[in-house]
Amino acid sequence: MPFYEIIIISVALAMDAFTIAVACGLCMPEVSKRQNFRLAFHFGLFQALMPLLGWLAGLTVKSMVETYAPWISFILLALVGGKMIKESFETDDSCEPHKDPTKGFSLIFLSVATSLDALAVGLSFSIMDYPIVFPCIMIGITALILTSCGLWLGKSFAKASRYSHIAERIGGGVLILIGVKLLSQ
Repeated sequence: MPFYEIIIISVALAMDAFTIAVACGLCMPEVSKRQNFRLAFHFGLFQALMPLLGWLAGLTVKSMVETYAPWISFILLALVGGKMIKESFETDDSCEPHKDPTKGFSLIFLSVATSLDALAVGLSFSIMDYPIVFPCIMIGITALILTSCGLWLGKSFAKASRYSHIAERIGGGVLILIGVKLLSQ
């Protein structure tokens, strides 16, 4: 898989983390460096580990689905991309300013929720027989950076959440287009 495609997939997968980080920044009264680090580190870590788990799971079913690998990858990427686009139109006005989303169960829940898409991408990488280590590293680093930027952006600009939905739509569309490209190989 070309380097530019790995970067595009990394950015597309990080859009969920970016959107959640912007929302957290909007809801939190103050954002410390420690809170920024916690959220960015956990989102990046989970985004890096989920494709690996998906890839390992894909190894178990690979021999059964090799013939249909491009179609399965397309369907997985289209479902993930479609879900991202659908969620970008939903509004979430549940802002709890007294609860710190960078601690405890909230942090773990948000980390898992934002990285489930990466699990499906890892599964499709396995089925298509792509290596996984470098993409995992790039996905994790991209999520870490975009989460940190999203938290800062949300805190700095109260109106920034309006733009995070656009980014999530673009990310979903990109995943669908990469799935279409896999069909032509």
